[in-house]
Amino acid sequence: LASEMFRPTHLSRISRPFTLPYNLVKSRPLKLFSSKTDGIDFLRKKRSYTSEAETKVDGDVTGLNMSTTKQYLEGSFLLTAAGRLKPASSIPVPALNDSLLKTHSECQGPNVSVFYSDEGGVVVTEGEGCVMSGPDGEFLDAANNVAGVGHSNERVVKAGREELARIQTNGRFLHPTRSRYIRKLLDTLPEELDTIYLVNSGSEANDLALRMAKQYARMKGNKNPDHTICIDAAYHGHTQSIVDISPYKWRQCTDGQNYHKPHVHVVSVPDTYRGVHRGPNGGEMYAKEVEDIVDITGGVGSFIHEAIMGCGGQIVMPEGYLPKAYKKVRESGGICIADEVQTGFGRAGESFWQFEKYGVVPDVVTMGKPMGNGYPIGGVAVRREVAEAFAASGIEYFNTYGGNSVACAIGEAVLDAIEEDGLQKNADHVGKYLRAKLSELMAKNELVGDVRGYGLFLGVEFIAQNSTEEEIIPNADLCKFVVDHLKNNRIITSRDGPDGNVLKIKPPLTFTENDADRLMAGIEAALGDNVQRN
Repeated sequence: LASEMFRPTHLSRISRPFTLPYNLVKSRPLKLFSSKTDGIDFLRKKRSYTSEAETKVDGDVTGLNMSTTKQYLEGSFLLTAAGRLKPASSIPVPALNDSLLKTHSECQGPNVSVFYSDEGGVVVTEGEGCVMSGPDGEFLDAANNVAGVGHSNERVVKAGREELARIQTNGRFLHPTRSRYIRKLLDTLPEELDTIYLVNSGSEANDLALRMAKQYARMKGNKNPDHTICIDAAYHGHTQSIVDISPYKWRQCTDGQNYHKPHVHVVSVPDTYRGVHRGPNGGEMYAKEVEDIVDITGGVGSFIHEAIMGCGGQIVMPEGYLPKAYKKVRESGGICIADEVQTGFGRAGESFWQFEKYGVVPDVVTMGKPMGNGYPIGGVAVRREVAEAFAASGIEYFNTYGGNSVACAIGEAVLDAIEEDGLQKNADHVGKYLRAKLSELMAKNELVGDVRGYGLFLGVEFIAQNSTEEEIIPNADLCKFVVDHLKNNRIITSRDGPDGNVLKIKPPLTFTENDADRLMAGIEAALGDNVQRN
């Protein structure tokens, strides 16, 4: 109910007219929260309006809405900097952001980031489908690839709630839900990938994949089992071993130290639009960098890549790149790891896994994020021979909560939602629809340099007006302006890439054509206002 509850207060602060559904104001009593100690019941039921009529309200309506807002906040508490619990209902809504930011800055790590922190942040307390809501109002979510099957998906919530009410315990006990889930998960993968390890996150999945690679390469007689080839600007997670192979992270260091580990070999971002190798043969030229490293070192334990580079700027692996790179790495006794943490589970549209678009079968596939629609679960799918080599080390593998029955019940519900609700088909259809609209925009606006991606994992690269074919100049300032403009018009996106000039579009798979039209209108409005500011 957050969208109706909070929109009036937010809009009253900026003196804009708004509408409330008639039945919400007149005929639909709100059952909010039973007590302060119980907190907020986020597991609300879907509803349909019984009247098309609307009540129009203009001007300052703080008095109308603050009662419902206060009731909402009455069920929650804010932890003050002094460590005491203070009822949030005593804090006016406009001051809530500041209070939360103050707690964040004083009680959490100084390098823990917050979206839109320079504008006071965005408080989000509820969501449904592609919409997130809170005291700041209602936002169309075009950035959250974690909630793959949509925020507060009823199927997922029901599965998690019911299993949590039964048991959640150590994953070393047998459980039928885990067995059923693993079988379903394997059915989505090529038959060569026939073994699953369940973990708690994408970072943990990639960390485990590296352990497997080292052991496998060692048994194959590889000269450098600990060595890894990764791609510049790649991001694979936040454990120490994974930060080491994530140049996106260690290149941010400002203390003057060189965090490039000697066992990590970095190849160029395979960008055929603005990278060092362009055009139709770019993929093979980038693959030669991998081949050269294998030749120079005498072999590596692993080559890891994102199926589409997210933090690297929504970079699709170019044609011819992965087949050649895979072949060379395998010849040296190494294995190839496809990181599908962001792109897996139907997001690619035409295929369930993005790597399938490239005509390769990895030795290891890592997964996370949308696997549990936000609930902590990750996975490693691996060829049996790699798993057997890992086991041959003699070290028992167990993971206390990896594969617990609650996580598996939720994971199964995610798979069922993708299949039964047609979300992969929707990602394909709406993704192609949106990409066509973005391509039309690129054709008529010289500041839009490139549009790329598959399904609902798209990128828009903004460039400077004085760019030429030989020198394409990134336009980070425009990209930031577009992202901020969209946010101010209640659409959440993000930007990334080595130069911060790529708009990232990766919404829940429930994104519709209407949502795509709204996003396009927002981007075009931002570009129009950009002309005015210049």
